[in-house]
Amino acid sequence: MTLVTKIYRFALLGILFFCGVKAQQIGLMEYLSDPFEMEYVMELVRQHLVLVGSSMLMATVIGLGAGILLTRDRMKKHTATVMYILSLGQTIPSLAVIAISLSFLGIGTKPAIFALTIYSILPIARNTLAGIQAVPPGITDAARGIGLTPFQILLAVELPNAASVILTGFRIALVINVGSAPLGFLVGAGGLGDLIFTGIDMMMPVKLLAGAIPTTLLALVGDYACELLGRMVIPKGLRLQNS
Repeated sequence: MTLVTKIYRFALLGILFFCGVKAQQIGLMEYLSDPFEMEYVMELVRQHLVLVGSSMLMATVIGLGAGILLTRDRMKKHTATVMYILSLGQTIPSLAVIAISLSFLGIGTKPAIFALTIYSILPIARNTLAGIQAVPPGITDAARGIGLTPFQILLAVELPNAASVILTGFRIALVINVGSAPLGFLVGAGGLGDLIFTGIDMMMPVKLLAGAIPTTLLALVGDYACELLGRMVIPKGLRLQNS
């Protein structure tokens, strides 16, 4: 475990401890001890996870597919154009993306999932492209020399060697997605934004934190889950090389 990782984890423990103390001071624990309120919060967490899971699934398919296609010889000339189009999703404010999607998808989960998908594609596509491009040409030439097809080279050589970079992009997209999902409340998509914006409107810090703290915890859990996923999908030799 590197020094940076130790500092990162120590900082996370410090943040969690501080949040726990503040939660006790303002009465958040008492609020959540009410079984009816706790059931309501868990339902909002479920809605939040549906928004994040659905949008991340679509963003991963689109981003990974786009990144792979742009590394193929026939598509390389279109790389700059496609990446510019994908980057437009993050140059537009998230509220504007939701408002635009609301105009043709209506109220509910659809515009929220659409906006979150748009916001999450770029990191995955960009890191997929960068990761495959960073694979040493000698490795792919050797694979081609032993008779592997382009598809076999992609699966057996390029993706495993680029897995660390691709997973970093997925990790960034996931954290952005979890943090942006509360805005779905503005279009009737539910989620933890219900508590956050209700707490702001009614000037009730308890409700605000009842939505903000679970959102933060979901982002931290997602980040840690990506780290565990990396240990499973990235070959051990490549992990040791990267460290």
